[in-house]
Amino acid sequence: MTVGTNSSPGAAGTADAAEGWFPQAGARGPGSASAPPVAGPPRADARDGLPGVPPQAASAGRGHGPGARTGVLPQAEGTGAAPAYAGEGFGIDPDELPDGLVVADATGRVICFNRAAARMTATDPRQALGAPIGRALPLEDLEGRRWWTLTDPYGGLATRRGQPERNLLLPGGREVLVSARYVRTHPTGPLRRLVVTLRGTEARRRTERSHAELIATVAHELRSPLTSVKGFTATLLAKWERFTDDQKRLMLETVDADANRVTRLIAELLDISRIDSGRLEVRRQPVDIATAVGRHVQALTANGQAPERFLVRVSRPLPDLWADPDKIDQILGNLLENAVRHGEGTVTIDVSPHEKGTAVTVTDEGPGIPEESMGRVFTRFWRGSKRGGTGLGLYIVKGIVEAHGGTITVGRGPGGGAEFRFILPVSAPAYLTQ
Repeated sequence: MTVGTNSSPGAAGTADAAEGWFPQAGARGPGSASAPPVAGPPRADARDGLPGVPPQAASAGRGHGPGARTGVLPQAEGTGAAPAYAGEGFGIDPDELPDGLVVADATGRVICFNRAAARMTATDPRQALGAPIGRALPLEDLEGRRWWTLTDPYGGLATRRGQPERNLLLPGGREVLVSARYVRTHPTGPLRRLVVTLRGTEARRRTERSHAELIATVAHELRSPLTSVKGFTATLLAKWERFTDDQKRLMLETVDADANRVTRLIAELLDISRIDSGRLEVRRQPVDIATAVGRHVQALTANGQAPERFLVRVSRPLPDLWADPDKIDQILGNLLENAVRHGEGTVTIDVSPHEKGTAVTVTDEGPGIPEESMGRVFTRFWRGSKRGGTGLGLYIVKGIVEAHGGTITVGRGPGGGAEFRFILPVSAPAYLTQ
């Protein structure tokens, strides 16, 4: 269905946006003086569960005129004028909308029932069109009460503008998210149209599961270090004199390490929050990426890793890199720690110029990542093995790289191990971009 336009100035600004989707039958588009009268929809009665619907329409059939779509009833509401359209120049077909859309006229009869609504409700649009909305869309709240009787859109307060989104039940107990908009002739006038949108609950349930997994992961990761901290501090306070200095030092070092673990977890959670909300700030400064790589390798060897396990190759000249040095350290630290913890053999770090900026590749010689898991590596809670970790590190790395305008990929290295490669583009310092 293609929407026409209204040629009168200011019409688009005053009409409700929903009205622009469903032209009345007989509307002649730009320049037309009026729309011819069309027989109104059939009368609604009290049995349809819509109290207060005005008995103002004569009976009309449910058939469609030539060229009419199955999801829109070609009829007018007896106003005698073509509607104004918000969004002039755009053709909008209700069947192309991703959400279910059901529209009832002033008498409560359905005049639009799009393809998405038909799919969600398992209802034939030809049976829904012309039927009372309470019969075409039988909704109940989670306590089993009929929603149309509770909300009473046609007979309730004339000041209401609609219904906020909420979970309702279709026949058979299937849950949908439903919201409604009341379109009135004037702010406190009678209802002219009832616009109802339907959305599936799958996306919301996935989000809720993700949040539940995050809470469970955080609780699990916090429990162990906090238990250790609590146990050692309580022991030291109760029996300080009984321990030697070496024993005290060992316990305090353990408390310090566990406190650092909690601090890192909190930092990861804050990073996830900023990434998800698009608020991750990047303070660009000159960064010597080769020096940063060398610094991380030295830290790993100082912690007990063999120096010969690392091979650093730098191809010069490298382009100037403007990036957030703290976040670059976070990327390198995560990738190198993963290569050491989950990989085997030599860990190779290649730093080279790229047509888009600077490329850094970290490769190990371990078993690698299975092909079926490649697409999930940068998602939350993905773990390549059972050797610890929250499964949040690579998700954060991807968010940081993309915040710099770069890209990161995962593949299989020449020796069969995992290969991570990120590219940071040439960019300007922070004081020139703010």
